Amino acid sequence: MKNKTYRSPAREDGYAELGDYAAIGEGRSVALIAPDGAIDWWCVPDLDSPPLFDRILDANLGGFFKLAPEEEWEMSRSYRDDSNVLETRYTTASGEVLITESINSTFAGRLPWSELARRLEGIKGEVRLRLEMKLGTQAEKLSPWLDRVQKKPVFHAGDLMVMPRFSDEVVIDRSDDEGLVATLTTSPGSRAVVGLVATEKEPLAVPPVGKIDQRIETSHAAWCDWVNNLTWEGPFPEHIKRSALALKFLWYAPTGALAASATCSLPEGLGKEKNYDYRYAWVRDACLIIKSFVYLGALEDCKAAFSWLTSTIIRHDAELRACYTLQGDFVPAERYPELEGYRGSKPVRVGNNARTQQQLSMYGDLLATARLFIEVGHVLDLATSRLLGHLANRCADSWRQRDSGIWELPEEQHYTHSKMACWLALDQAVALAEGGHIEPTWKGRWERERDRIRDWVEEHCWSESRQAYTFYPGSERLDAAITLTHYYGSRVNRKRMLATLEAIYQELGHNSPMLYRYSGVEVEESTFVACAFWRVEALAELKKTGQAQKDMQEILDTLCNTGNIQIFNEMYDTRTQSWRGNMPLGLSHLAFICAANALSDNNPGHRV
Repeated sequence: MKNKTYRSPAREDGYAELGDYAAIGEGRSVALIAPDGAIDWWCVPDLDSPPLFDRILDANLGGFFKLAPEEEWEMSRSYRDDSNVLETRYTTASGEVLITESINSTFAGRLPWSELARRLEGIKGEVRLRLEMKLGTQAEKLSPWLDRVQKKPVFHAGDLMVMPRFSDEVVIDRSDDEGLVATLTTSPGSRAVVGLVATEKEPLAVPPVGKIDQRIETSHAAWCDWVNNLTWEGPFPEHIKRSALALKFLWYAPTGALAASATCSLPEGLGKEKNYDYRYAWVRDACLIIKSFVYLGALEDCKAAFSWLTSTIIRHDAELRACYTLQGDFVPAERYPELEGYRGSKPVRVGNNARTQQQLSMYGDLLATARLFIEVGHVLDLATSRLLGHLANRCADSWRQRDSGIWELPEEQHYTHSKMACWLALDQAVALAEGGHIEPTWKGRWERERDRIRDWVEEHCWSESRQAYTFYPGSERLDAAITLTHYYGSRVNRKRMLATLEAIYQELGHNSPMLYRYSGVEVEESTFVACAFWRVEALAELKKTGQAQKDMQEILDTLCNTGNIQIFNEMYDTRTQSWRGNMPLGLSHLAFICAANALSDNNPGHRV
């Protein structure tokens, strides 16, 4: 990865570039840090809580927590090796300072409160830094206020209590209901800490500043321990570790749920309306992240995530929803807070209306994930086994219906990707029944329905004129999601699948491996990062290894030489070399891991 040097002010019209943010987290929340030292996004205490800091969605109304030199600066940063602890180095005309940042945890897991820590170490000369904190108002729904307890400032924002914890060297110049301003001057060898501790509807612990400082190193050691227990032996090991650590941001430790992303409403196209809330657990995304955890050898995460997913579905009487909250409840309907949106991209959406959509591809996601889970040596319990049999029967009954497809479109169609995923679901159900993992009573039915789906797809979804499987029958448009169904191609019609991959490359990539999602969408959004990696995986699995390796290197060169420290967003605009969409996005990182696995000689289990 190519490190980027930033210069003040590194912000235009109040906004930083989306690709210029770094992230810190602890398995419950994620904070985004701009190059100018401003935390512009932090939902506390949970990923899907209302934001404490939200300037990324409104440069004027939003809250932030900024720490940076007062004079002009140059900045470079990187994560510590094998860790999500971030180190940022500011150089000014008068000196140099190193800032180390972490949302702290313990060796035993997360703390019973939220603890954000920023350590400042003087390297050269003297650097005067300004600290500024403004609490968010949740789109003007509340008014934060300041209390003083034993001469310590405590801020209240709705149900949140937030206490700044500073070293003695920090001088508070102003503190009132709106926030605070403070200053600090570093010198060679100096060391100070700026921290925030927060709780929601609970008493607030007041840890000593020294303990907050110490827990930065504890958190670093815990990250390193997790990475060192991974068993990846494939290509791109440093990139893989960084993507694994990014996925770990999205693993919600209290339940085992896997969030699709840590943010909401970051635009897929500037000034456009595709601005969604991804702070929930999608069945599809969760299954694919579990798949990547299997490849990484992250056994504990894999088991916890799969158990949470199946138990959540069972708890709701096997009513399969596209997404759930991180606590396993139904996702709320969309609402639209009155915020400007990132650089004027409205509406800002909270909640997600995909919650009620029918997405038939989920059956394939779940059954294929269960098969992989078993293939690498794990064992299903009786409740999960029965659930999988039930879902296979639901798939056999439902595959003829229209749905909203993987892209959650308002127009319901017989999407080709959905039909191929239903074929995959029943193919996996047959294999699970043959292996004695689920009830075999309906095995014959599943085989016959699987073959009916195959015949239907081959008759209705192939276009001779396009030499490709199309978006849906009767359409000549292409869909990059077909790259996900390479297993169908390897078992049913390899020649047609390879022809489709080539057509997708030419039209949706404009002869580049960076792909738009489907025909015509490039007028309103950017290339979808996961699609690029999905196509590499498909090429490798279909034995086009040379082309897959070439495309993989081109994708990594494009994405990792931009200054982004591998906090992949949802999309990348190849026209402006700018990142777009929510971040970190699980799909982007897991797709890279799965593509690298397909190129590896050490791929465990049965690839699906």
